[in-house]
Amino acid sequence: MSGKKKLDMEYVINASPKVIYARISTPGGLSEWFADDVNLEGSIFTFMWEKTAQKAELISTKENRSARFHWLDETDHKTYFEFKINQDDLTSDVSLTITDFADDDEIEDVKGLWDKQINNLKAQLGS
Repeated sequence: MSGKKKLDMEYVINASPKVIYARISTPGGLSEWFADDVNLEGSIFTFMWEKTAQKAELISTKENRSARFHWLDETDHKTYFEFKINQDDLTSDVSLTITDFADDDEIEDVKGLWDKQINNLKAQLGS
């Protein structure tokens, strides 16, 4: 087992699960908020930011519920990043839980990066 710690971050998002799912599971949706550009070949997504590219495999998906990816350059096969959509049965509030892994010295940076990305998503959704 690696030294990476599992992080779960939850964000309330004012949008339907279907709308959010399109933003977390498709190249077009992900390129609107997560990366500058996203390409898909088979189950491999290539995320591009300015001059860097990183590949991740979509390892599981549940329609309107979740999408889980594994970075291909990550040697620990137990790590992944996942978007999980939750809807409260009583209030109908929708939240997006992000699961990611980080080394102890990177936890705050990783959380800050996700906060920034989710702010991009909320702005894009008008939420």
